[in-house]
Amino acid sequence: MSIDSVITADLAQRPRLRIPAHLGVIMDGNGRWAKARNKRRTEGHIEGVKALRNLVELCINYGVGHLTVFSFSSENWTRPRDEIAFIFNLLRRFVISDLQRLISNNVQVRIIGTRDGLEPSLVRLIDDVEAKTAANTGLVLVVAFNYGGKAEIAEATRKIAREVAAGRLSPDAITEDTIEAALYTAGLPDPDLIIRTSGEQRISNFLLWQAAYSEFVFVDENWPDFDENSFVRVLEAFALRDRRFGGIEASS
Repeated sequence: MSIDSVITADLAQRPRLRIPAHLGVIMDGNGRWAKARNKRRTEGHIEGVKALRNLVELCINYGVGHLTVFSFSSENWTRPRDEIAFIFNLLRRFVISDLQRLISNNVQVRIIGTRDGLEPSLVRLIDDVEAKTAANTGLVLVVAFNYGGKAEIAEATRKIAREVAAGRLSPDAITEDTIEAALYTAGLPDPDLIIRTSGEQRISNFLLWQAAYSEFVFVDENWPDFDENSFVRVLEAFALRDRRFGGIEASS
């Protein structure tokens, strides 16, 4: 372990920090970062990938168990075609260049969202990275790609409806657990904390079901500027939250 890793690990033990078991991040502001510097939007996306690499390392060092990042929304298809193509190629490059690093750091990768409309080569790449990291037992990195929370719930509803139509499930037997088991995130804990960068304060169709009792922290930095200082500041804010989950007493 490097000296920096030791310092980071020691910092994580400070009482003022609370480490979420599951952290969600809406990585917003790549374009605004680029515009503020008179750069192309594509350069903002490149810097955003660097910020993602840094966040993965921070989550490993601080002991976050699950990290879910919103990388491409199902609504992002309305963006210019050349920008979409660039983002997809950036995903390919990230996976290819970082796969061995993720494996050596014991990171398990899951990619959630619909595969409909994606190029077959991209689907094969997604399947490959999931298969090659499936046995890893460290940080679970969940990438929400071509993802929308409403679409996820609609797909879960269709799965359950097919079970009812086939006579394998009674409508009266449908519970919250039934729905959770049909979501893309089946088997994962709900996020304790969700961060959104760039100063925007909305959920933007991200983990709508799962975020029912998540804490939200909105930071002003655009995503490429989100660093360890930003991360620690968010954990400090999270430590001050009184999480009652609908009850009177705060949950430990």
